[in-house]
Amino acid sequence: MAISDTMPPLWASSLRPLAARCGPAGSQVLGAENSLEFRTGPERQPTEAMRRSRRFAAMVLPALLGEMSEAAAIAESVLGVLTELVDVTARHRASVDLAGRISCDGAHVLLTVGEMDRPLPDPEVEPGLYLVHRLVDDIGQYRGDEAGYVTWASVPAPSKTR
Repeated sequence: MAISDTMPPLWASSLRPLAARCGPAGSQVLGAENSLEFRTGPERQPTEAMRRSRRFAAMVLPALLGEMSEAAAIAESVLGVLTELVDVTARHRASVDLAGRISCDGAHVLLTVGEMDRPLPDPEVEPGLYLVHRLVDDIGQYRGDEAGYVTWASVPAPSKTR
């Protein structure tokens, strides 16, 4: 499901089926993934892009994580990582829109945000990335469709069943 910042809020009711599919870690079908996409337009300044992305994620994460153990702590980590990645990407935007994706596979929440006009800087240059590196299992970049860099980060979703 893709959501833009111009869509009416009626889409929220369509998120309920995600919780049933994602559910607690270990209860999913192997390889199943649930994801949502968001996009902010070029008129959005970095602070507004961060605010809108965080607000969207805060609304959809409960449905995406379902009844996963520690869902609130996982959601807080995801929101922290997402906010920092959107901030850096919005300030170094290579594409017209800032696009993102939040995916859940039951063991991790994968975030992708793009596109930047440069590789991801070191935390010494962008101090918010210290938080990102502390909260993720892995982080990287790949070349996007518009010749920029798309950043991905894998936030662990620990389960008591593992």
